[in-house]
Amino acid sequence: MTRIIAGAARGIRIDVPDAGTRPTSDRVRESVFGALEAMDAIESARVLDLYAGSGALGLESWSRGAASVDLVERSRPAATIIGRNTAAVAKAVGGPNAAKVHQSAVHAFLGRATGTYDLVFTDPPYDLDDSAMTADLVALAPLLSADAIVVIERAKRSTAPDLDAAGLELVRERTYGDTAVWWAQPG
Repeated sequence: MTRIIAGAARGIRIDVPDAGTRPTSDRVRESVFGALEAMDAIESARVLDLYAGSGALGLESWSRGAASVDLVERSRPAATIIGRNTAAVAKAVGGPNAAKVHQSAVHAFLGRATGTYDLVFTDPPYDLDDSAMTADLVALAPLLSADAIVVIERAKRSTAPDLDAAGLELVRERTYGDTAVWWAQPG
């Protein structure tokens, strides 16, 4: 069972799609968010959650004080679940609903998105090839604020993302079991 770990929506249960997603474990989410809070990267941030799955990463950010969150998921059933999860978190957070669900392929969304993001999560399917990952990072780069943080989660056996192609610099790298996480910022 997946739940929001901290913040205004702490303890809210998050539904997870039956197939096609790989939810980030509580241990990994706790570690990632601990690091992000130490960087003061969440409060009032404009957040983008790519390959959102259940929306847990973006919604955790919103619960912890992010100003807004865009959740991008190609799968219609998963996007429907994210919509329900967003409604549950919105009740706990209160105020206007600052979360939007976009049923779209990630690369297509990045091609039409406007504005800038302060915090981005990209947790693609493990089978996404390196060239597609690099293309997504390159398309994301113009949408990043000057001090943005990009959190990339992939299988430990995957090659490291090509941060240079997107003009990103590695800030931190950690491995949790079979999961590798990279934190990067614009160079």
